[in-house]
Amino acid sequence: MNRQAVLDILLETKIVAVVRMKERRKLESAVRALRAGGIKAVEITLTTPGALEAVAALVAERKDAEFTVGAGTVLDAAAAEEAVRAGAEFLVSPITDPGMIEAGRRAECLVAPGAFTPTEIVQALRAGADIVKIFPATSLGPQFFKDIRGPLPGARLMPTGGVTPENAPDFIRAGACCVGIGTALLDAGTLAAEDWDGLTRKTRTLVENLGKA
Repeated sequence: MNRQAVLDILLETKIVAVVRMKERRKLESAVRALRAGGIKAVEITLTTPGALEAVAALVAERKDAEFTVGAGTVLDAAAAEEAVRAGAEFLVSPITDPGMIEAGRRAECLVAPGAFTPTEIVQALRAGADIVKIFPATSLGPQFFKDIRGPLPGARLMPTGGVTPENAPDFIRAGACCVGIGTALLDAGTLAAEDWDGLTRKTRTLVENLGKA
């Protein structure tokens, strides 16, 4: 899937499910539950055991042309190159590393480096970011995204960290292009109980609420 196609999915669905798990055994079941709930973009963090193998497996078994798989916590060029070789179609990072951005752009892979301040946002955009991940968003809140639209109206910003099913629509209404949501959706209780039907229901409600926002 090319970079523009991935961007279209993120802008349309407004959500990236961030999958960070200790047990690889449950990962693919969790992703299937997310997809059943309407998620079209999943980010497998490189802190997950077997993350690259999981990315490769998810891409290989994909049957939906509108479903994209990316890698998260991509901190440098070497990690970016490994993720791309595994099949990752977008790269997300909590920091802005020029080498990571360059490696992603060379591979025609969407890149979403991290930033926290207006200066860092502009630096990320000038380095080639398609979307800037604002992390941790819990420290800023939706009002930050409304305020930043004045000086930076064209910046595509994705809050991550502290985003919940309850506040995610507020971030979208405030001007975020999409949200990254992880443990608030894939909570420890759901994963421990392997309540995949419950995860699907929770996801479906979130996707519907974001559509309304």
